Amino acid sequence: MSRHTEMDKDAAARIQSAAAREPDSFSARSGFDARARSAADRRQDEQDHDEDEGAPPAGR
Repeated sequence: MSRHTEMDKDAAARIQSAAAREPDSFSARSGFDARARSAADRRQDEQDHDEDEGAPPAGR
């Protein structure tokens, strides 16, 4: 049984850092670091959108 953990900004930063340290690594060559950053950005945008929907309109 596998455990699914969504990508967050900290994890994406660790992946990017590792890829920068080892440019010949699979993660760096495959573009995984860029995909991780993109996934973290999408997740953050979704969370921000969800929080906005629950908040009362500004000025009320």
